[in-house]
Amino acid sequence: MRTDLWRLMLGALTACVLALGAAACGDDEEEQPAGGGTAQEEATAEAEQFPADSTMGKIQAKGEIAIGVKYDVPPFGFKNPESGDVEGFDVDFGMAVAEKLGVEAKLVEAISDNRIPFIQDGTVDLVLSTMTINAERAQEIGFTDPYFIAKGRILVPRDSDITGLEGLAGRKVCTALGSTYEETLKTEAPEAERRLVDAYSECLELLQNGAVDAISTDDVILTGMIIQDDTLQLVGDELTVEPYGGGFKKDDTEFAEFLDGVLEEYKSDGRWQESYDKWLGQYTGEESSPPDQTLEEVLEG
Repeated sequence: MRTDLWRLMLGALTACVLALGAAACGDDEEEQPAGGGTAQEEATAEAEQFPADSTMGKIQAKGEIAIGVKYDVPPFGFKNPESGDVEGFDVDFGMAVAEKLGVEAKLVEAISDNRIPFIQDGTVDLVLSTMTINAERAQEIGFTDPYFIAKGRILVPRDSDITGLEGLAGRKVCTALGSTYEETLKTEAPEAERRLVDAYSECLELLQNGAVDAISTDDVILTGMIIQDDTLQLVGDELTVEPYGGGFKKDDTEFAEFLDGVLEEYKSDGRWQESYDKWLGQYTGEESSPPDQTLEEVLEG
């Protein structure tokens, strides 16, 4: 089910991470422009024009929207080692937002630990970076309605004797700083030795070289690791339910309404399904449909 191109792309990405570290897979810049010129000006003019003092109007005046995405988490956000482009499921939705505004998408690398600070300090206008909606984060930033529902799982080598959560006691388990799994592992596997890193690509490297015994995070992120290394497998039951939302500055109600409107169009016109089939469905073999929960329903539990 894996295409030769996908294997080549992710194999090269893995080799780059292992040999040089994630930062060396591209240039030293954190930001990636996505085109520009007269055609962009025309696109902005043709898009719906928003009040100048609104977030949408300010973005249109700049001619670009800064979107925080992952650079090392296939299939949601990763840098293609052949083209240098950042691609994935999260990126596709970000491009839809930019298109609706008639502006360029400037992609900024946002790891788990800096996603909220990037929103708060204005580094980005929007974060689409496998970020779970929860009440604690909603005290700090605004969220869109969920655009994807992931499940928490455990990843181990195929020859591991770990079969589930109970097997993590006394073992080294990797997850990302700033992720919900910091707390999940602390409460659900208190006897596990947590290894917290900046990027999930680091977790994969640590598991492959035997420095940790397992990785715990969202199933779709772990599936991306299995695509890169089929000696790994998911074990145990689902640990958590992780509804992904787009993040932006808290209390920006107009921007929230705009983003939820774009998301609704994106889900209803088939683009969500097309992106899912491209980046996830063809590799997992699982069918899926867009989530129908609202932000309020998620936060109310």
